[in-house]
Amino acid sequence: MAADAWESWTTKSIIAGPGGVLTAEVGAITGDLTIHTTWTGTEAIITVQYTDALDWYTVHGSPVPAADEHTAREIHQAMVVATKARGEARAPEAGA
Repeated sequence: MAADAWESWTTKSIIAGPGGVLTAEVGAITGDLTIHTTWTGTEAIITVQYTDALDWYTVHGSPVPAADEHTAREIHQAMVVATKARGEARAPEAGA
C-alpha cells in the first residue's frame, strides 16, 4: 500500500438513537448528525457533527486501526449503524 493512500466517506442526516454519539471534546451529541471517516492508509479517523454545522468532533475511540480501505469502509458503516441504534455510540473496535 502506498504511503499516501487515503479515502473518506460521509453519511449525512443520521437521526441518532437514544444517547447519541459520544465525542472526545463535548461528550454525547444527539439529533440530526453527520458521520465522516477518513482512512489514512493505516487507521480510520471518525468524526461527527450536527448536520450542516461548522464544528466537527472526534468520536470517542477514534482513530481505529484499519490496514486497508475495505476495513475502513466497514468501520464507517458500523459507526453509522451504531449511531442509529444505541445510546452513546462509540467508534467500533478494530475487527468488529
